[in-house]
Parts: sequence; structure tokens; C-alpha cells
Amino acid sequence: MKKQNKFSPEVRERAVRMVQEHRGEYPSLWATIESIAPKIGCVPQTLNEWVRKHEVDTGTRDGVTSAERERVKELERENRELRKANEILKLASAFFAQAELDRRLK
Repeated sequence: MKKQNKFSPEVRERAVRMVQEHRGEYPSLWATIESIAPKIGCVPQTLNEWVRKHEVDTGTRDGVTSAERERVKELERENRELRKANEILKLASAFFAQAELDRRLK
């Protein structure tokens, strides 16, 4: 079951932008996040995830981007479908091969 996102993409973007804009006013990134999170209405850990995700997506942090992650999920889904189709084709092929043998033996 996929959890419902409480915050819209616009709110997330604004929150990340606020962290970036006010970063220099605090001794650490975490202190910045702890200050801004309550203003957004989320816990600091959530805002920290948004900031990290933004950094990966913009290339300022190593990791798998959202687009790459989505592409991998898409390829995995396609792979599952193809494996199922292959299995069905194998079974059908075996069935028809057996039917042909039975017909020849009569």
C-alpha cells in the first residue's frame, strides 16, 4: 500500500528552497532544518529527506535520482510482464507440441 503524501510538491520545493536560503544563518544544515520544519508542519527528518532528495536530483549529492529510480521501477515491471508472457508461451508451446505428437501417433 502506497502512503498518501501529506505535502504537495510545491510545499516541498518551497521548504527545500527555504533551507537553502537560510542555511548561512545557522551553525549547521541540521539546525537550519530543525528551525524550518515546524514552520512547514513536518518533522525535521522529513524535511531532511526532501533536502537530500533535491541534492541528489540536482547533482550536488551522489545517489540515484528520482528519474533513474522511476526508470528502474518501470524496467522491473516490464521485466516481470515479459517473464510471465514467456512462461505462458512455453506452456502453450509444450501443450501444442504434445498435441501434435498425440495426433501423429494415432
